Amino acid sequence: MVWTPLHAKIHRTIRSRHLFERNQRLLVAVSGGQDSLCLIKLLLDLQSRWGWHLGIAHCDHRWRSDSQANAHHVENLAKTWGISFYLETAIAPVNSEAAARDWRYQALSAIAQANNYQYIVTGHTASDRAETLLYNLIRGTGADGLQALTWQRPLTPEIMLVRLLLEITRIQTEQFCQEFKLPIWEDSTNQDLQYARNRIRQELLPYLRENFNPQVESALAQTAELLQAEVEYLEKAAQQLRDGAMGDEGDEGVISSSSSSSPFAFPLRLNRRVLQKAPLALQRRVMRQVLQQILTDAPSFEHIEKLTALIIAPNRSQTDPFPGGAIAQVEGDWIWLK
Repeated sequence: MVWTPLHAKIHRTIRSRHLFERNQRLLVAVSGGQDSLCLIKLLLDLQSRWGWHLGIAHCDHRWRSDSQANAHHVENLAKTWGISFYLETAIAPVNSEAAARDWRYQALSAIAQANNYQYIVTGHTASDRAETLLYNLIRGTGADGLQALTWQRPLTPEIMLVRLLLEITRIQTEQFCQEFKLPIWEDSTNQDLQYARNRIRQELLPYLRENFNPQVESALAQTAELLQAEVEYLEKAAQQLRDGAMGDEGDEGVISSSSSSSPFAFPLRLNRRVLQKAPLALQRRVMRQVLQQILTDAPSFEHIEKLTALIIAPNRSQTDPFPGGAIAQVEGDWIWLK
């Protein structure tokens, strides 16, 4: 085996970030593109040092005429490498990016659960991280959206999603595939400029590289990395503030939740005096956490702002109804949601 600087970098990343343990079962999502081929090749080469059991999963969205041939190509690679292969094909073509992503994660989770894999590993790169930051920034977002694509997140209580290549750019994965003569399957949809992400990839990032910073992808990925740690800290601080503002479970009329994953019951109240002592950033995060529990969709900036405004609003102030009908009212030291 040829040991390249990329092998060494990924080996160090796994150890320093504690992404995997030895002798774990890893399900690797392989599309056949350069990023996923780079990923599976690196894991195969590192397998002897870590004792992993590797499997390959391929998701056929059925949105290209060559998608079935693409799946056969990946299956043949799995056979060549002696790795278990799993294929999931969409019943109907999946035509939007968001729908495709949701279906893909559901399919991968189902394969992992059925075959006892503890981890699902994807080939998201620093370039993907930069594109996601720009995409969310253009649409409008806070720090949470800018730090999207984290190193790992749970898909189920038993299965962890790991993005192993977040410090590697797409230029590096292409060079790696060329060095090892890996048979890349070119996805024609990556050139389709009707998709916003493709316009960012094909037009915006090259412009930024040429006119502002040749290393713009790495710079943006590093920004996302810094924001990730800050968001984690702020979310924990906001949860502590929220719990304090909601009072003790024994208080009459107070519904508290020590877990952000459990839904609140109505009515619930927040102590304005507690919230007034906190910085605005934490006030907004508390209100967003509350709204995430009572709204079907993600709360908008306007939703968060009108609830936050009640912290210093006159007595008897109230909001217009939120989606679903909930109303927030000020009663003395308390904001009630009913």
